Amino acid sequence: MNSALRPSAVPLVAVDPYFSVWSQADRLTDDFTRHWTGQRHAMTGLIRIDGTVWRFAGKAQAKSERYYAEPPAMTQSSLNVTPLSTVYAFEAAGVALNVTFTTPLLLDDLDILSRPASYAAFEVRSLDGQDHEVVLYYDVTGEWCVDHPKQAVIGEPALDGDIVALRMSHEEQAYLNRSGDDHRIDWGHFYLAARKSDSARLLLGSAEMRKAFVRNDDLARHGIPGTPLVVADEQPVMALVHDFGRVAAAASVGTLAVLAYDDVYAIEYFGDRLQAYWKRNGQTTDEMLKAAFAEHDGLMARCAAFDKQLLADGEAAGGAKYADLLALSYRQAIAAHKLVTDTDGELLFMSKECYSNGCMATVDVSYPSIPLFLLYQPALVEAMIRPIVRYAESDKWPFEFAPHDIGQYPIGNGQVYAENAIEGQMPVEECGNMLIMAAAFCQAGGKPDYLLKHMPLLTKWADYLAKHGLDPENQLCTDDFAGHLARNANLSVKAVMGVAGFSILKGIEGDAKAKERYRTIARDMASQWGALADDGDHTKLAFGQAGTWSLKYNLIWDVLFETELFDKETLRSEVAWYKKHSNVYGTPLDSRATYTKSDWLVWSASLAEERGDFIALTEPIWTMLNETPDRVPFSDWTDTLTARQLNFQHRSVVGGIFMKLLKDKGIMRES
Repeated sequence: MNSALRPSAVPLVAVDPYFSVWSQADRLTDDFTRHWTGQRHAMTGLIRIDGTVWRFAGKAQAKSERYYAEPPAMTQSSLNVTPLSTVYAFEAAGVALNVTFTTPLLLDDLDILSRPASYAAFEVRSLDGQDHEVVLYYDVTGEWCVDHPKQAVIGEPALDGDIVALRMSHEEQAYLNRSGDDHRIDWGHFYLAARKSDSARLLLGSAEMRKAFVRNDDLARHGIPGTPLVVADEQPVMALVHDFGRVAAAASVGTLAVLAYDDVYAIEYFGDRLQAYWKRNGQTTDEMLKAAFAEHDGLMARCAAFDKQLLADGEAAGGAKYADLLALSYRQAIAAHKLVTDTDGELLFMSKECYSNGCMATVDVSYPSIPLFLLYQPALVEAMIRPIVRYAESDKWPFEFAPHDIGQYPIGNGQVYAENAIEGQMPVEECGNMLIMAAAFCQAGGKPDYLLKHMPLLTKWADYLAKHGLDPENQLCTDDFAGHLARNANLSVKAVMGVAGFSILKGIEGDAKAKERYRTIARDMASQWGALADDGDHTKLAFGQAGTWSLKYNLIWDVLFETELFDKETLRSEVAWYKKHSNVYGTPLDSRATYTKSDWLVWSASLAEERGDFIALTEPIWTMLNETPDRVPFSDWTDTLTARQLNFQHRSVVGGIFMKLLKDKGIMRES
C-alpha cells in the first residue's frame, strides 16, 4: 500500500489481542501511539543531527499539564503499509531516517506466527552529500503492561550478553484476572531488546530522559530504582540510545530493537490455564529473544517475498485499491487471535471479538475471517472449530444447535453471551457457519480426520438446518446489531449452504448415499428459496417483505464450492442491484439503514463475474478508510454516507477481505 491511501490507523506492533499498538494519526509525530482500544501506549522517537534534536515519533512531553516546547518534527516524506511491515520515511537537516515496524506473521510458520516479538528497525543516511553526527533515541512506556495508568510497574534488566534486554511488569502478577473487551493486559512481562554494542545502550528511567536527550544532558541520572512506580505519576520508560557517530555521506547505518511480551499464561480453557503456542516445547523468553535477533535477516527476506506476492495477487484479483485493503487488514485479522495448544497438544486459534463484547472463539466472527486462513494456513480454521465442538459436546451446552462462543476473552469456560437465554442465541447462524467452515477447511486441503470423529454432532446441526433453516423463525444472525428478524432471506441462504457443506463432508467420509441425500435437501431448499426471495430485479431482505433488499453475502459459498444450487441469473441481478445502490462509501448492508459491513460487501462483490464490477463495489471501502474522521484500526461497520464508524475496530473479520483472492485461487471447488 502506498502513501496515496491515508489509513484510518496504521499497524505498528500487531501480535495478539493484548499486544497490538497503532498510530491513529496522519504522521507518527502527531500523536502518541495507542493500543487498538484507543488507550495511550506511547513510544517516542528522537534524533540528534549535528547537535539539533528532532522528533520522529510521539512527543517528548509525557504529561500535558504544563507547556513544553517540543523538538521540531521531522518531515514525514512517505508511509508504506504492506501486509507484514509499516515503513515511515523522515527527513531533516540533510539526513534521511527510515523506521520500519515488522511483525512477521507468516501463516506458513506457526512458531514464528506465535512468537510475541515485533521489530522496530532504524536506518539513517545522508541526503545532502555531507557527513553528519547522528544519535538516535527510542523509548516505550510502562503503559504497555498495565490496564490503566494508575497501576504501578517494576523495571529491571532482563538479559545481558550478545543480546541485551530490559523488562517491565505490573507489580501484581495476577494471571488471567479478568475478562472483557476494553481493557489491557496487566500480567506478564514487556521487553525491549537490542544487540549489544559499544554504540548502543538500553536505559531504564523516567520519561524525563527524553528532555535530557534534547538538552544533551546525562540520561542516566533519570534512572529509576527497582521499586514499583505508578505509570501516570513516574512515567517509566525503557529506552534504546544508539550513537551512530559520524555518518559518512555515502554510508547507511542502522540499529534494531525488538519489542516482546511474555504473557506467561495466555488463556483459560475450560478450567485449564494455557500458555502460548511458542512455549509448547519449553522455549524460554531469553531463548525467544535471541532467536528473534538470530533469525531477523532471514525473516525480513521471507516477509518481503510474501508481501510482494500477496500485493501482486491482490492487484490482479481486484485492482491496486483492493491490494491496499489486503495490506491493511492482514496483520489486524491475525492479531485479533491467540495461538495456543490444549492439554492434549491440539491447536487452538482463539479469536477475541474486539470492540464488541469481548467474546472468545465467536463462531460468527470466525466465519467471516476464514478466507485469509483458508488461503495460507487451513489448519487455523480447524483450530477455530475445535473449541466450539468441545463445548457443544459437553454437558455445559444445553441446546441442540451450535454455540455462539465459549466465553469472554481470555476466559473460555463457557458462553456468557446473552446469559445463555434462548432469545439471545443464533441457532441457524451458528449451525450454518460451523458446517460451512468445516467443509471449506476440507476443500482447502485440510485433513478431515478430526471432523470425521465428530460426525454425530455435525449431523445434528445439519438436520437442524434442514428442519428450521429454510424459513427461519424470529432470531438473531451475525448482524445482531440490526436486531431480531424473522424469515431472514440471507440467513436462509446460510442454512442451504450449511446443508450443502455437510453433504461435502459426507462425501469425504465416503458415504455416497448420505452425500446425495443432503445434497438433494439443499437443492430443494434453494429452489424454494428462489420463489420466496424473489422481488423482481433483486431478492428480499425477508420473505414476505416486498420492496426490501439485503446483501446476500452467504451466496458466495455456492460459487466457491461450485455446488450450483442457486440460479446464476439471480447472482447477476444481485450484483447489478448492489451497484445501483452503492453510495460514496459503499453499498448498505440492507434496506433498513445506510451502514454497511466491509467484509460482507467484499463477499457480495465477489459474486460478480466481471472484475470491473468487483472493483466498482469495493473501491468505496478504500475511500472510506482514506476519508473517515474516525482514526481507529480498520472498522468493518461504517456508514456509507458519512464514512463514520458505527462501532467495531481491530476485529478479525477483516480476514474476509481476502474472499475475492480466495475465489480467484480456485482452491475451494468440490473434489
